[in-house]
Amino acid sequence: MYIIIGVLIGIIIIQFIIIWHFKRQVLSICRQLSFLMNHDSNMIISHEFGICGITRLTDTLNKFLQLRKEERQHYKNKERLIADTYTNLSHDIRTPLTSLDGYFQLMEECDDVDKQRRYMKIIQERISCLNDMLEELFTFTKLKNESYNIELMPCSINRVLKETVFSYYDEWAKMNIIPDISIIDEELYIQANRQGLRRIIQNVIKNGLDHGDKEISINLRHIDNNAVLRISNHISDQEKIDVTQVFERFYKADMARSRTSTGLGLSIARELVLRMSGDIKAEVHEDKFIIEINFPIVTDIVKKSRELKEYDENN
Repeated sequence: MYIIIGVLIGIIIIQFIIIWHFKRQVLSICRQLSFLMNHDSNMIISHEFGICGITRLTDTLNKFLQLRKEERQHYKNKERLIADTYTNLSHDIRTPLTSLDGYFQLMEECDDVDKQRRYMKIIQERISCLNDMLEELFTFTKLKNESYNIELMPCSINRVLKETVFSYYDEWAKMNIIPDISIIDEELYIQANRQGLRRIIQNVIKNGLDHGDKEISINLRHIDNNAVLRISNHISDQEKIDVTQVFERFYKADMARSRTSTGLGLSIARELVLRMSGDIKAEVHEDKFIIEINFPIVTDIVKKSRELKEYDENN
């Protein structure tokens, strides 16, 4: 009888101790949660004893807090991006706007028709420059929006590359540039957005025109089931280019030569390449700055293209 009573008393004492510890740890968790709600801290919720599911509770709470922390950091990064965008954009736009104001004043004070025409041509160039800047900013903002989608379909990178390169011939001729162009004859199809692909090529070529030294090389090859596009230009001082930063927004290797650029061109190119399941990288080799872009080839389209070509040749 005494043994049974002793056992019952022992069980009651053990239950009391467990409940007391449970309540104590619940209160401790509540205090820690209250602290984390009012402070930006890396502290995690801890417990002394893993009883009555306390361990599972604290693990779940810590996972939830980590997710909230990542969300807050994500929004902070977006806010910082917006702030940086406005700051850099206002700086970049100020120069052409100031220039416009100056040339408008010169036109008002000048009676020479030839000079007025020259001033008007410069004003038109500045306005075009501003339009390009705003278009780059608009494109960059769209691509940074996770809900924005671009339509992809099989397209020939050879054709898009040839069309885009051809559109630059007049500009190259004015600058006395003779481009070194090598495009593979084999038709290479990739899953891409035609307009986006053209924009990628344009941005990389424009970067070479803005920062290069009147030499540009464009090469398209078929390597390991990838369409590999390499665009390179001669540079005078390779130490000024940080290849780890060239795809970051607003990066400019030479501020003096980038007054008409937002520094978003290569960043936009990277965003578009990634959305097309491609890869883009930069390197400096001797006196060459090289951008290499890789796109997976759509093999079924390539096979059909070869069959059609063989059929046309045989008939």
